[in-house]
Amino acid sequence: MVIKCSALKLTPRPTKRNSMYRLLSLLLLNCLLISCAVNPVTGKNELSFVSDAQELSIGSEQYLPSQQSQGGIYLVDPGLTRYVDQVGQRIANVSDRQLPYEFVVLNNSQPNAWALPGGKIAVNRGLLLELDNEAELAAVLSHEVVHAAAKHGAKSMQRGLILQGVLLATTIGASNSDYGNYIVGGAQLGAQLLTQRYGRTAELESDSYGIQYMAAAGYDPSAAITLQQTFVELSAGKDSSWLTGLFSSHPPSQERVDANRASVSALSPLLRGDLELGRERYQKQIAYLRQKQKAYSAFDKADTLKKNNEFGSALRHLDRAVEEEPGEARFYGLRADIHLEKEQYRPANIYYNRALELDPKYFAYYLGRGLSMARLGQAENAKRDLERSNELLPTAIAMNELGQLSLAEGDTTGAKNYFQSAMNAGGETGAAARDAFTRLDLPDNPAHYIEVAPFLSKGRLAATLTNRTGLTIARLDVTFAANANGENIQRSVSLGPLGAGQSIQASSGFRFSETDTVTNLRVVVTGAML
Repeated sequence: MVIKCSALKLTPRPTKRNSMYRLLSLLLLNCLLISCAVNPVTGKNELSFVSDAQELSIGSEQYLPSQQSQGGIYLVDPGLTRYVDQVGQRIANVSDRQLPYEFVVLNNSQPNAWALPGGKIAVNRGLLLELDNEAELAAVLSHEVVHAAAKHGAKSMQRGLILQGVLLATTIGASNSDYGNYIVGGAQLGAQLLTQRYGRTAELESDSYGIQYMAAAGYDPSAAITLQQTFVELSAGKDSSWLTGLFSSHPPSQERVDANRASVSALSPLLRGDLELGRERYQKQIAYLRQKQKAYSAFDKADTLKKNNEFGSALRHLDRAVEEEPGEARFYGLRADIHLEKEQYRPANIYYNRALELDPKYFAYYLGRGLSMARLGQAENAKRDLERSNELLPTAIAMNELGQLSLAEGDTTGAKNYFQSAMNAGGETGAAARDAFTRLDLPDNPAHYIEVAPFLSKGRLAATLTNRTGLTIARLDVTFAANANGENIQRSVSLGPLGAGQSIQASSGFRFSETDTVTNLRVVVTGAML
């Protein structure tokens, strides 16, 4: 018997590439054209795969969603952000690389600061409370300015592209973000950049050149020493929030303290004029934030209690927070989240509305209100809020809910698009979206979900079929076709059920002898029913 098989082995099709993956593909292609560039900070020749234009584009595109994922802008005291920006711009003016630097204060209790490529920098209000003077703030910001100016973020991207072929996994866990595992689309890139850990060389480089920037801007560089000393002490005595925040991406060490001391010592003979610590000015600027710290401590405790389903205690802590600071949107937003989890949708909407009055540009309030509206049957209002939430920060939670709303309206195509956008997220939300997408797509494209492995056993043609979905398939239709001795033959069989991840063998009913010539053998899944 002579057999020439054209067996078709089909696996699940790849998901639609979104803007992030198109960007990463371009970056990967760019890696093929290795170029050498002079680092504007160190003056060294370095391989460069990420162009200046790409850096600026990435920073600009990721800055706002990154702010959203880390708590949004601190709005209660807008003068504080203006002050931080003034100090940052004073440092930026002496940078070796002129970029469109921006500095914001985020509404986040975790002590942290970060820089995106292109000079987009943020500092959390929680870190500001740990600093003693303006020169220490300048030390933090100058460190981040060097990260941007010396292309440390771009180098991390290059390293990922070279070593892995891609920059991101499909699931991103953004540090200190309740929505980290649910960020989708292009915003995943910013989430990854925020969680990267700089290497020892990059940290020491940013410390050293940051000290030079401080002195050039008129700040006492000794503040960089006291800052690192404080961080080393805090890293030994603080809770896990420190270890997952600033110390995760910028790990302190005695080595950095000693290196800063040596840098300041080497720089001292060159210093001229009165260099500023600016303690009185700094303490005046953070006075309001420090005055309201009890409110944010109560809020943080309430957030922890909510995650432990201790809703009554959480609400009591929020009462104290609002009493201390009635103008903070986050307090009302968390109260609304608690009502949402308790399925008290109308009270939830009241507090989401109040939160949005105070901060109309934070995604989480639109997301929560959209979910609440959907539960109340107000589909159009829900869609409007969920779409606005996605504009600010695309999440699998919003995408999945929009998919369900589209499905309820009979818009199968729209539902599939939303589910497909959400299906690569982590946790139950991603799994639910993946199953929802599969339910809609399987009847139209059954061969994309069933792996087919034809085989011959004692002259009988059969195939092993493997269900690559997370669902039980009630019925499969399979067609066997071949040319036997010049004659086209075909037979269809039905079988099932087939559980998620399970395999089953299907027989064609064809049996060939040793003298048969069989060509163009094909096994195709033609139908599937859940």
